[in-house]
Amino acid sequence: MTAPASEGVVRWSKDGAVARVVFERPQAHNAMTWSMYEQLEAACAEIAADPSVRAVSFRGAGGTAFVAGTDIAQFTSFTGEQDGVDYERRVERVISCVDTLPVPTLAVVDGWCVGGGLTIATACDLRIAVPSARFGIPIARTLGNCLTTAVYARLMAEFGVGRVKRMLLLAEMLDAEEARQAGFLSAVVAPEALEAEAEALLGRLAGHAPMTMRTGREAIRRVLAASPVEGEDLVRASYGSDDFRIGVEAFVAKRKPQWTGR
Repeated sequence: MTAPASEGVVRWSKDGAVARVVFERPQAHNAMTWSMYEQLEAACAEIAADPSVRAVSFRGAGGTAFVAGTDIAQFTSFTGEQDGVDYERRVERVISCVDTLPVPTLAVVDGWCVGGGLTIATACDLRIAVPSARFGIPIARTLGNCLTTAVYARLMAEFGVGRVKRMLLLAEMLDAEEARQAGFLSAVVAPEALEAEAEALLGRLAGHAPMTMRTGREAIRRVLAASPVEGEDLVRASYGSDDFRIGVEAFVAKRKPQWTGR
């Protein structure tokens, strides 16, 4: 069954040895709905089960965003901290499906890459972007929620602690050049050259030794996950707070939230 247009679609197709995943909800800058997360998880499972796939690309439709986070309107149904815990567990399960794909992955970013979108891109092995791309997690300004410790760990590994704190505490959006300097982006590419650069990288990945890449990627993943840090108490505190409720209501109403610290 195809999801309604308002719910968005995550499609994947295969061209030779390359699988291509596309987030399609351009009217909302590809903000992820519950349905889209489910479709992404299913796509990853299908790709992982296909031994002919040697590389995977992830890209947003519409030319203005990779993924602009999770659709905030969905949070209006949350009634307490357990909803936040369940949501973060659900998203982490999906992100882990991207992170543990048995082949190398490339995120192609031609616009906003925010919140959940940044999390998806961070789970990929390589990333390229146009100069106008922007990266951030502005939840201190918008929602008053938090991320899981696993997501913070991935972000710190890619951007460094200082930049992650700027994105988190100051709600700063990093531009493509700074993301490249941090090592998060492999290249910043003019819009007219983005497709060619993506195809060149995917071709190189598809032609390299699969076992070398698979074992190397898994070794890096294990190193990053070697010291698990429990953080459910932080998720409960954040999603169970008055400020999270205030943030969601203000975001949906398109007004500035008045934080209480409770």
